[in-house]
Amino acid sequence: MAWVAYVLWPRWPESAVAANAPALPITVGGVTFNLPPAAIRVAMQRRPGVQDRVDLFFVWPSLDPPDVNAKPTAQTAAGTPEPSERIFVTIAAAETAISPADRMLSIYPRFTAAEASPGPGGLTVLPFREDTPYQGEDLIYDGNAPGFLLRCTRQVGSTPGSCLYERRIETAKVILRFPRNWLADWRSVAASSERLIASLRPSPAAEHGAEQGTKIQP
Repeated sequence: MAWVAYVLWPRWPESAVAANAPALPITVGGVTFNLPPAAIRVAMQRRPGVQDRVDLFFVWPSLDPPDVNAKPTAQTAAGTPEPSERIFVTIAAAETAISPADRMLSIYPRFTAAEASPGPGGLTVLPFREDTPYQGEDLIYDGNAPGFLLRCTRQVGSTPGSCLYERRIETAKVILRFPRNWLADWRSVAASSERLIASLRPSPAAEHGAEQGTKIQP
């Protein structure tokens, strides 16, 4: 009974790691990532180990984590803070085995309009119909080089549109969110996005070392 009481006794949650600590090994959806604490938006997600999801953001275009020692942002003439350009990242377990490319072929055609229109820099814009779950959004892709596929909202009043770019890494998904007006230079955005996603994974040498450390010695 003492053991049962010990196991069931409520405990304080683990304290979050400091934002300026080294990168943390965090496993999401069975996939291990090395994530800088300064980029993790939720304080309680700043801990190593297994998590359901992690939310991050990085300064654009440097792709650096935000400076934890940065002074408050300067005010504009209207008295509102001057926004800094950032790219937001969400890492979560992939709910299904359907990849973004397969979704393009099997799911999205049910909800898109019949005709596409040219987009910035040679991209193709295919609007979703208004009577669908994706109403108010556009499917934007590079028809010449499959792989760069986005779902973007349209600007509504003073609220600018934003784009979602999803990449599948084994059994986890990485979703990037950024302003739609960045598509004016979408090739640089695509290259930087891939570089950012690659930086979140451990190096091959580190992964090999971790595997060696888990082997049972004879």
